[in-house]
Amino acid sequence: MITPIKKAESYDLVFGSRIIEGKPMDPHSESSNSSHVEVRNEHIKVAKPPKKDRTHWLYIAVIIALIAGITLGLIAPELGKELKILGTMFVSLIKMIIAPVIFCTIVLGIGSVKAAATVGRAGGIALAYFITMSTFALAVGLIVGNFIQPGSGLNIPVDEESSFAGTESSPEGLLGFIHSIIPETFFSAFTSGSVLQVLFIAILVGFAAQSMGEKGQPILDLISHLQKLIFKILNWILWLAPVGAFGAMAGVVGETGFDAVIQLGILILAFYVTCVIFIFGVLGTVLKVFTGVNIFKLCRYLGKEFLLIFATSSSESALPNLMRKMEHIGVAKPTVGIVVPTGYSFNLDGTAIYLTMASIFIADAMNMPMSLGEQVGLLVFMIIASKGAAGVSGAGIATLAAGLSSHRPELLHGVDVIVGIDKFMSEARALTNFAGNSVATLLVGKWTGTVNMQQVHDVLDGRKPYVDVEDDH
Repeated sequence: MITPIKKAESYDLVFGSRIIEGKPMDPHSESSNSSHVEVRNEHIKVAKPPKKDRTHWLYIAVIIALIAGITLGLIAPELGKELKILGTMFVSLIKMIIAPVIFCTIVLGIGSVKAAATVGRAGGIALAYFITMSTFALAVGLIVGNFIQPGSGLNIPVDEESSFAGTESSPEGLLGFIHSIIPETFFSAFTSGSVLQVLFIAILVGFAAQSMGEKGQPILDLISHLQKLIFKILNWILWLAPVGAFGAMAGVVGETGFDAVIQLGILILAFYVTCVIFIFGVLGTVLKVFTGVNIFKLCRYLGKEFLLIFATSSSESALPNLMRKMEHIGVAKPTVGIVVPTGYSFNLDGTAIYLTMASIFIADAMNMPMSLGEQVGLLVFMIIASKGAAGVSGAGIATLAAGLSSHRPELLHGVDVIVGIDKFMSEARALTNFAGNSVATLLVGKWTGTVNMQQVHDVLDGRKPYVDVEDDH
């Protein structure tokens, strides 16, 4: 007699046993015998292979597009000028995504601040350090940008008919500025394209959701899912970067000649030099003064992670190993668990330097330099908007566009020039972000008394080397 089974079955391919409602059955039991069982709904569970990282193809495509754009701009400058629209279209796609990116990032960022602050002294000290150091990094970018002025002399013309050009006069006075931040309606902030109004709404929503306690968690979960959707769209847009880079470079070289290539090269070189000075000069000095640790020894200890980041252009690729190595070096596990993950959202020193240097470059290249007041305003905006940009491909470009859109909309047209070289600057950004977080972990551990300094020196001097352990779990 055949006994029907009404519950769905599946096979565990690892152990070879049959599963009903998630419970393995004895393959030799009577109920598992094929002569007594009729399987009505059988599902085979197969582990999906990990997705291959194809970002290196995008990197190669951008390089080819840049070379092609430069060549076309030199050989056929008039055609290059006509193809500049490709770069403008790419920036339009980035502009389209700015408001939702800022909204989601700020709302969820406020949640991260509260989560870090609730863990006690270590969380509070970490947040204070992150804000201070990232602000300092932004200021360094402004200072270097003003000193070098890599964009001066490019004379990139402003497209008067561009949708990026500001059409409304800026409000005068402090009260006028505050009034311009308040939107007419809740949703008009998104439809008008005013980044500061979106920022205002995001701050209100973030704190309101947090004040609701557990009842506000579904709202934050919804926004978290929305953020994933938005960044998925942003990732698709970034695959069009080679097209945008080709059009932008062809147009700029067609208008300015080979000078554009030289100036962009100066910007890249200046950015790398600034990051190196920041790591070994600023971070190294702070680390030595407060802990007595040599920054060169710390970098040697984290050498494998630095190589991994350089290969992937993402500081998050080394996050798990950084946590393990910081624990091995003598920092208490709770401190590592607080500082490192939070730092990947709030301690973005490399990104901060990039944002302000790129902004100054664009303003100078378009012969529309920023006043000191505008630079300070941009600095304040970047302090807020840059939080949460780490680990998300393209978030740096989106934040740069948002900052220019909020303070000097007419400069947004110049972002397409940066798009072409953004990939070349991503390694320095990621390496600086990583170095900043490793230093921050030791500093917070020292300030909270949760680090064994003898262990630190033993590890860095090679007496207690870190041994890689394969973790299959």
